[in-house]
Amino acid sequence: MGASSPVVHGYPHLATVRAAITALHKRLSYEGLRAYATSVLPVDVAFADHDDLHLGAQRVAGALVRHLRLPEARMIVGYREMQHAASVELAAGPEYFIELNDRFRTHRRDIGAALAHEITHVLLHRLDLTFPGTRDNEILTDTVTTYLGAGWLLLDAFREDGVSSQKLGYLTPEEFGYVLAKRAELFGEDPSPWFTSPQAYPAYTAGAALARRDARQPPLAAAGWAGRRRYEKDRRHTRAAPGAPYAFEPGPSGLRVSFPCPTCCQRIRVGVRGVVRVRCGVCGTLLPCDT
Repeated sequence: MGASSPVVHGYPHLATVRAAITALHKRLSYEGLRAYATSVLPVDVAFADHDDLHLGAQRVAGALVRHLRLPEARMIVGYREMQHAASVELAAGPEYFIELNDRFRTHRRDIGAALAHEITHVLLHRLDLTFPGTRDNEILTDTVTTYLGAGWLLLDAFREDGVSSQKLGYLTPEEFGYVLAKRAELFGEDPSPWFTSPQAYPAYTAGAALARRDARQPPLAAAGWAGRRRYEKDRRHTRAAPGAPYAFEPGPSGLRVSFPCPTCCQRIRVGVRGVVRVRCGVCGTLLPCDT
C-alpha cells in the first residue's frame, strides 16, 4: 500500500482473474455460491474514528468471518509497521493472527477492506484453493474476496487525486469493477450505492462495460452485427482471428468451436451446427448460441 505510489489502471491481470472465477465456481459449485448472494453491508463493517482501535477491528473481523461462512475462526488483530497493508498467519486455527499496517491507526475507514482480503486468505486456505506463485495467489484472493461479496470494500478504498493516490489489493480498480459486475450479474445486486470514494464508481462502470462485452461475443446469440460477421468469416476459414475469444478445432463429428462462458469463464466446446442452446458444465448457465 502507498499514499503516493501511482495506481496501475486497465486489465493487466484479466486472464488470471478469469481463471480465478472459474476455479471458485468449480470449488464451491453454483449452490455453494448462493450462500454469498448478499454482500457484506456497510453498516456491518463501518469503522468510525471514535471506535476503539482494537475492539472495532475485532468487531469488523467478526462480521467478515460470518459473511465468508468461516466456522470457528477467531481473528486476533494487531498493528505494526510493515511494507504491505496487512498479513495473516495461516495456521490450523481456530485462532488466526492478522497484523495491519500502522497506517490504519489513522485511516480507519479502510480497515474493513484490509481485513476482507486477509480473512479471504483464511477461507482459501480452508478450501485448499490456491494458485502457484505469490502474484497469482494474491490475484486469486482479491477476486474471491470480491466475488463472494466483500471486495466492494477494496474498490472503495481506491482514492486518487492530483497529489496522492491509494489502492488496496493487487487488482486494478477496473479489474475490481469487472469482478463486481460479474457478481452483480449472477446475483442481481448493485453495489454502487455503497461506494464512498469518488473514484470507485467510474472504475466499476468501466469494469462492468467489459463484463457486458463478455456476454455479447460470438458465438453467443447476443453478439452484435460486427462480431457475427467476423465470426462467420473465421468459421469459413476454420481459423479464428488473433485476439478472438473463440477458437475452432476438429472434433470427432466435425468442426467444433470453443469459447468462454460469460458467467464463470470456463471454456465451452460445442459442435458447429447453427442455432443451439448450450448449458455450461461448471456453472449451469444456459447460453443461446449461433455456432
